[in-house]
Amino acid sequence: MRHSRSLARVAARVAAVSAALVAFSANATVNVLDFAGLQSGEQVLDFYNGGAGGNGSTGGANYGIAFGSDSIACTDADHNGCNTNLIPGGPGAQIVYFLSGPGDVMNVANGFDTGFSFFYSAIVYTGTVTVYDGINGTGNVLATLNLGLTPSAGDPACHGAGYCPFSAAGVTFAGTAHSVNFSGVADYIGFADITLGSSNAGGTPSIPEPTNVGLMMAGLAIVAGVARRRRAR
Repeated sequence: MRHSRSLARVAARVAAVSAALVAFSANATVNVLDFAGLQSGEQVLDFYNGGAGGNGSTGGANYGIAFGSDSIACTDADHNGCNTNLIPGGPGAQIVYFLSGPGDVMNVANGFDTGFSFFYSAIVYTGTVTVYDGINGTGNVLATLNLGLTPSAGDPACHGAGYCPFSAAGVTFAGTAHSVNFSGVADYIGFADITLGSSNAGGTPSIPEPTNVGLMMAGLAIVAGVARRRRAR
């Protein structure tokens, strides 16, 4: 009877660790910024921070995310956009780009983890996106994405638009991020569907960070080892 109870306890521990692994993967908070509701040429500013964009536009979810003053929203060419040759619909229909300086910073007051991703178009110059654990691009670097050039107008669906198609980019990282610096050549790179909490642009949850998966699997191995030893006795 004692042996049966011991095995039952071990089985319960294995189930608990397995459930934790599944929950870790499925329950990560994922927020997607599609910039819908902002006007073309409008500063993003506090649109996703419970406030408004530079022209007074409101309605963005309050994610506690604030953009620097150089971040400008732009709608697609079919909606009188800002002359960036964007495609009419899909990733790139609503974008953000920076108009001056070496880049622009997005601050996330409450932080985010697991991953970061987006769609982007860079047909003339490359760019870099850096994730930090401090605000305003300070503290430790958690991840860096080097963005290569993307194709231009090669897809018939682009209808001749230059900044098309948009390409996906993403990364996973350990720790909690509080800011992201988007850098490149001003006015020559656009970002769409910026996604916090996932390395998959658009919002599909990421696979957990390898370090965390390893720890959970190690826990499973220990519990299984205990079960084997008890059975041997």
